[in-house]
Amino acid sequence: MRAEEIKKSLDSLIESQIPVFVWGSPGIGKSSIIKEIALDKDLEFVDLRLSLLDPTDLKGIPFFDKDNNEAVWASPNFLPKEANSKGILFLDEINTAPPSVQASAYQLVLDRKVGDYELPKGWSIVAAGNHESDRGVVYRMPPPLANRFVHLNMDVSFDDWKSWAYDSGIDSSIIAFLQYDSTKLFDFDPSKNEKSFPTPRSWEYVHKILASGIESTLLIDIISGAVGAESATSFMSFRKVMNRLPNIDKLLNGDDVEIEHDSQVLFALIAGVVTNIKQSSTKEKIDNALKFSLSLPKEFSVMLVKDMQQNRINVEGSAIWEDWVEEFAYLLV
Repeated sequence: MRAEEIKKSLDSLIESQIPVFVWGSPGIGKSSIIKEIALDKDLEFVDLRLSLLDPTDLKGIPFFDKDNNEAVWASPNFLPKEANSKGILFLDEINTAPPSVQASAYQLVLDRKVGDYELPKGWSIVAAGNHESDRGVVYRMPPPLANRFVHLNMDVSFDDWKSWAYDSGIDSSIIAFLQYDSTKLFDFDPSKNEKSFPTPRSWEYVHKILASGIESTLLIDIISGAVGAESATSFMSFRKVMNRLPNIDKLLNGDDVEIEHDSQVLFALIAGVVTNIKQSSTKEKIDNALKFSLSLPKEFSVMLVKDMQQNRINVEGSAIWEDWVEEFAYLLV
């Protein structure tokens, strides 16, 4: 399932308090989606890594209650206790936890309680983990625990990532490069045992590296440490294209600018135009972007308009829209 489909599914399952397990390769954004849902729904969020716990950490430690002459369990303070609270209890990397710890989660997942602790009614349980085939440090999940979840498999979708990247202000050179070669968004081969490889998460690291102002001479080595040498070399070569772009502010002001009709330049220019309009949208900019698109090769004109629509830029309200539709509508699918 694509990230957008996972999010829609989780929205409903969380409302119904049905335990869900999201499977996916490392670095594709499983945790981010669940945190985003909690934020959108104004829910509390507790991220619990079972791999860091001992069995007694989850169930609590027994102590003797001399007043009642019985043993009771002291529940851990990291579990939610407020009766009227609402939130998501996120069991991340659950299948990296030793079997003894996973066993402690059985009752919590199915019965919403463990030891003397009971999960408040307003809380939902969501878990996530990597596939066993990804060759991470994982334990095979016992069938009794696996049967307590609805299992969803998350795939990588470039279109979903691109929409997120524009909304999150990711460097336009990264968006343009991955639009040019979307295979570089996620390239993980568990048989190679590489320390760094491209994933949506590691490209976000690249964005932060670029924003850090680090010396340009060090960039290639540092970015290699995030996405691998091959992807870093390709990306840095592509970034040189940015020097060949016209002034985007002038273009969107309606000034005449000279544009190279090279595919790499056009990919970069489209990302730059959409980013510029998202940062400061005006009717004039949208009109001039559509006028500019009429001068592009047809496939790039459609790409620009689709990216603007995907980013909720009101192209349909432009005075140029009818001219654009007349010219290119037959190419839309």
